[in-house]
Amino acid sequence: MAEAAPQHLALPSGLLELCALLGPSRDSLRGLEQVSLKQGVSSPSSLDPEVLSVFVPPFVSKEDSQTAGAPSATLSKTRRRSFRKKRDKPKTEPWKGLPPEDISVPNGVDLLALPQLCFPGGMYVASEPKEDCVHFLVLTDVCGNRTYAVVAQYYRPLQDESCFYNGKAHWEPSWPTAGMAGCFVPFAVCVVSKLPYYNALKDCLSCLLTHLKLCKDFEVDNHIKDFAAKLSLIPSPPPGPLHLIFNMKPLQIVFPSRADPESPVIDLDLHLPLLCFRPEKVLQILTCLLTEQRVVFFSSSWALLPLVAECFLAYLHPLQWQHTFVPVLSRQMLDFVMAPTSFLMGCHLDYFEEVSKEADGLILINIDNGSVTCSSDEDVDVPDIPLLAAQTFTQRVQSLQLHHELDLAHQGASTDLNGERARRRAWQRRLNCQVQQVALQLLFSVFREVKNHLNYEHRVFNSEEFLKTRAPGDQQFYRQVLDTYMFHSFLKARLSRRMDAFAQMDLHTQSEEDRLNGTLASPRRPTIEKMAPWKSSLLHVTHRRMVVSMPNLQDIAVPELPARNSSLRKVDAADYGSGSIVVSVTPKPTYTFKIPEIHFPLVSQCVQAYYSDCVALLSKAMSLLAPDNSALLARYFYLRGAVHLMHGQLLDALLDFQSLYKTDIRIFPADLVRRTVASLSGPQRAQAERVPELRRLISEVVDKPGEAPKPDDRVKNFELPKKHMQLDDFVKRVQESGIVKDTNIIHRLFEALTVGHQKQIDPETFKDFYNCWKEAEAEAQEVSLPLSVVEHLDKNEYVYKLSSSVKTNRGVGKIAMTQKRLFLLTEGRPGYVEISTFRNIEEVRSTTVAFLLLRIPTLRIKMAAKKEVFEANLKTECDLWYLMVKEMWAGKKLAEDHKDPQYIQQALTHVLLMDAVVGTLQSPGAIYAASKLSYFDKMKNEMPTAFPKTTSETLKHKINPSAGETLPHAVDVLLYTPGHLDPAEKVADAHPKLWCALNEGKVTVFDASSWTIHQHCFKVGTSKLNCMAMAEQSQVWAGSEDSVIYILNVHSMSCNKQLTDHRSGVTGLAVQHGTPSKVYSCSADGTVLAWNVSSLRVTSRFQLPGGRLSSISLHDGHLWCCTGNSIVVVTSSGLLCQELKISENFKETSASFLSFQLLPEQEQLWTACAGLDSIYVWSLKDLTQRPQRVHLQDCSEVSCMIRVKKQIWVGGTGLSQGKSKGKIYVIDAEKKTVEKELVAHMDTVKTLCSAEDRYVLSGSGRGEGKIAIWKVE
Repeated sequence: MAEAAPQHLALPSGLLELCALLGPSRDSLRGLEQVSLKQGVSSPSSLDPEVLSVFVPPFVSKEDSQTAGAPSATLSKTRRRSFRKKRDKPKTEPWKGLPPEDISVPNGVDLLALPQLCFPGGMYVASEPKEDCVHFLVLTDVCGNRTYAVVAQYYRPLQDESCFYNGKAHWEPSWPTAGMAGCFVPFAVCVVSKLPYYNALKDCLSCLLTHLKLCKDFEVDNHIKDFAAKLSLIPSPPPGPLHLIFNMKPLQIVFPSRADPESPVIDLDLHLPLLCFRPEKVLQILTCLLTEQRVVFFSSSWALLPLVAECFLAYLHPLQWQHTFVPVLSRQMLDFVMAPTSFLMGCHLDYFEEVSKEADGLILINIDNGSVTCSSDEDVDVPDIPLLAAQTFTQRVQSLQLHHELDLAHQGASTDLNGERARRRAWQRRLNCQVQQVALQLLFSVFREVKNHLNYEHRVFNSEEFLKTRAPGDQQFYRQVLDTYMFHSFLKARLSRRMDAFAQMDLHTQSEEDRLNGTLASPRRPTIEKMAPWKSSLLHVTHRRMVVSMPNLQDIAVPELPARNSSLRKVDAADYGSGSIVVSVTPKPTYTFKIPEIHFPLVSQCVQAYYSDCVALLSKAMSLLAPDNSALLARYFYLRGAVHLMHGQLLDALLDFQSLYKTDIRIFPADLVRRTVASLSGPQRAQAERVPELRRLISEVVDKPGEAPKPDDRVKNFELPKKHMQLDDFVKRVQESGIVKDTNIIHRLFEALTVGHQKQIDPETFKDFYNCWKEAEAEAQEVSLPLSVVEHLDKNEYVYKLSSSVKTNRGVGKIAMTQKRLFLLTEGRPGYVEISTFRNIEEVRSTTVAFLLLRIPTLRIKMAAKKEVFEANLKTECDLWYLMVKEMWAGKKLAEDHKDPQYIQQALTHVLLMDAVVGTLQSPGAIYAASKLSYFDKMKNEMPTAFPKTTSETLKHKINPSAGETLPHAVDVLLYTPGHLDPAEKVADAHPKLWCALNEGKVTVFDASSWTIHQHCFKVGTSKLNCMAMAEQSQVWAGSEDSVIYILNVHSMSCNKQLTDHRSGVTGLAVQHGTPSKVYSCSADGTVLAWNVSSLRVTSRFQLPGGRLSSISLHDGHLWCCTGNSIVVVTSSGLLCQELKISENFKETSASFLSFQLLPEQEQLWTACAGLDSIYVWSLKDLTQRPQRVHLQDCSEVSCMIRVKKQIWVGGTGLSQGKSKGKIYVIDAEKKTVEKELVAHMDTVKTLCSAEDRYVLSGSGRGEGKIAIWKVE
């Protein structure tokens, strides 16, 4: 398995990209020597720095590898060698910093510019020894890719001209005696890495300098080469909890990993800016970065420049600085600050006056005194960050403990250097987490409501509408930020639903309002007063117990929309998940893996031994790991795969990478695996094809057609159309505008706006409609109700519509409409007069009343509970209010009949659209046009028959998993999971949940204690899900049509694991609880696999002949398998016990088994058959006996069946009142008679599931796409 791969496989690089030694040129030394001999060194002498030696991996020569018969050299990158500056070339042919042809320098490293960056303040001879110093660099290539460098400067005494790098063993150290006339010459070692390991590489160089000071001249290159070789052999740690430790004597060096694939590596002290600047100045600097100003940092310390700049960029995460970033400018580079575009640069404080005079419009930040100024006479227009966010940030920063000494006060003195460093790292890591959290909360409070103005389907951001919701004092800030590249990239990530730190915080701080908005998809309107967010009392009555039960559904009121704030300044700080004190953030636990020693000389045998030691240590660590610690196991697999790859063991590497599917798919190196597979030789490929896991991996990355071209990920700003629109384009434009997303409602709107005209809409009409809608929003926002009126309303009511002032039989005033009632806002001294709730309306009429010679249009509303009739002389508004009140009345009746609150929200949408249509058309036919939107009123008139009594009594609630989507989706699978309270999780996470699988791998999760959205639509693959099961407390398994079993984490609501052993669509899952837990899975090709839940390994497999395996069930130690032609009973190892063939029992050639249920107590097998309108019951004692038949009245198709207590619930399609509807038949299992026929849905019932045997949940097809919740008797 260790056969070498072809030459072209490029391996993942280690930590080191390049190491260079820099120092004075030979000519500079010769001149210095002559001056020193004549007059001594009275003042610092300037030298010209240059690159003396460069060391680039790999460091094992091809000849060594071939001699040793090792395969690693052919696997390595393009051959690179170290080189030294040639001393025997004449002066007329200088090398000028360009490497020899056999040296390949990494992209982004400019050797010509490196000397001046390593000595940014110039190179000067010292008359006495100086302390070593370190500074940092960020190098950027033409594509914008960054590499990072750490530079350590040190001084050596000058003895004579021949002592420096001439290859002679002439150097005799006389340290610290002053050499030639007290000359100490500076040198620098520069380490370049792709990752920003500032602290780790600084520690590494500190260790190196202790050796370089004591070594002889001819040994310097060898020491640096050995040092570089060590770093080049250390693999980069994968994202996650595993950090690497390497012994670089005398220090233990820690290379931290990034927290997750979306986060950057943090290896610096993030509190540095908080020590240098007051919180107000920190906010000012962040604003400059967010608005993409031209920013220059200044400090007398070269090291602080990049560290402080990097800290500020880390504060912006997940927003990313897109422009030029040069945190260290040497004296020769000062003209860079004349660039006209945005940039972030750093200069020495000595150049402050020069830079401020030469360039205008710069933001000058002095790290040393904490000041922020502008270089021009006129101040740069830098707005203030939003006030509430700024105040909260300041309070949180002030609560941080920034001084390590205070933490040490109670501790004794440490006698262990590495132990003390470990404690300091732990303290720093905790503080870094708190600083990151404070910065993230700041960004979250600033940009949280951006999501309310995004259209995900068409990737549109309505910036103008977003700006209207901002406080007047914040407008300037947002206008500038919204135009930046940084914000544009942020929008791209939101529209792509990237689960980064911002999205995670959004998920974890969702309020009840957010959940209800996700459930009901209401039209956006402001609140009638500033109130605390509404919280369902049900969220607080649940006791903290280990198993959280479902609520009694009859106690759940139909939820209505809570109050919401439209202005950031009006939001209580508590809305953002914390008060003024910083939230205590506990860093996630981390683990370390110690890299083995690397032995020298660095010949091939030593490198191979190092790789072998790495593999052995990783394997040992994996064997000691608990099976449920899959996150850490994944990191070990990744590291071992990388080492195998460097070792030349390609198939072993692929096996380790394949294991990431089962442990953490997020860190799967797809591109590296693809290149590795492509580089396999013929024999290796044949060997891989014989291993099932590798065969599947190869088919995933190679045999599948190439990746589809990336969709256009641009973000469009909403603009009014400029051309005439047909229906499809009109639908798109309305959805982009954010007015309404439901395609069916937009079709009705199109009909209304085109009544009596050609079926297209011109731009002017659309503009008028859009403006009418927005004006109505603005009018509703301006509604100000006195407290005496507010007291009569529910705290979650909105005022959606106000009439003009009219005369009524209850006084003069304005009629107000909320989602619940009509009331009169009396004039003069504003007062509240109840008209009616929509529930109590009995009749609505539009009539006229005689007044002198006029007939005044009047609206008459008769209430069921009162004898008197309300009359309002609405005049020209009468017809519109007549339509609106009737639609709301009909919506309320349908909502109560169907136990579905979404009818109210849709009725509100219809009403507001009617209002906008009438305002748009302003013609005699406007009311007729608006009547096209009276959808529920027409539905009520067309279906005057009462809702079936049995259905009404059994149905408790309806929810819509497709709320917020443009069209309803079919509910393919439902799974209820009981609540389990983990001490580490929030109470809300412990509630029972309902998992809904929609089309194309979409999963929506509801909180089953309140029926609000817990997690809105995340993707699990791209194919239809066929089955789901709860394998253990924290895992839900989902079997997909694409043959993959996806494992969903109940707490994080994410899918990081996949089981890829099936070769056909996964159709069934059966859980066997015990120790260890097992799951049996089956696929359409007849394969049955048994899984160990802890290790995720296949413990056994067998194949059923004939295929068409559609479901599987576990009973009494045997597996019952449903195929189209038969129901087969087998042992857990696949031995056939019994078989029930459909051909022996039914004459219908098209009949096939669809599903079955076992009733062991009655010793019965209940089956549903496709194409038959009955359920058939067999006796388990003798399957050869003829079955009993239970006929289903008016049933045209059966689709699913479950057992609940002593009942069998059957879902399908049937006739109701002459129309095809989704129906549920409830059968008494003992009497074998149909007890109830429930008219469940407008479309077929696709799936059923039971919730604690107290409720049954049914999901419908895409014609309706809703879920009904039924009470079990």
